[in-house]
Amino acid sequence: MFCKHCGQENASNAVRCIRCGESMTPEIASPKPTADAPPAPPTYASATSASTTVGNNLVWAILATLFCCLPTGIVAIVYAAQVNTKLSHGDLAGAQEAARNAATWSWVSFGLGLLFSVGYFGLVFMSVATGH
Repeated sequence: MFCKHCGQENASNAVRCIRCGESMTPEIASPKPTADAPPAPPTYASATSASTTVGNNLVWAILATLFCCLPTGIVAIVYAAQVNTKLSHGDLAGAQEAARNAATWSWVSFGLGLLFSVGYFGLVFMSVATGH
């Protein structure tokens, strides 16, 4: 087994490199690459790769907060802000759930804003129609 840090050949059951003292755990130990062989691609999945990109709905949450309903819009912003944090920690399911919650609360905010606006303009129309 070769040390990933310094390239020193060590026994297959070595815990630490005999040259540099680095840990020889299976996750970081790999054979020393040869000059004519290209390096192996990384085996981990990046949180920003195309397959794990999750829209955070932050723009919709902010617009819903500003123009529709402040309390439910703030809830939408909080959920939208959690999406990127969860993705950076590798929690794809949590990020998708937070994005769904942000979208849901944005729609709730939009609905409440629309309901309030229709009610307000209905009362104004009735007031004008009755002459009060």
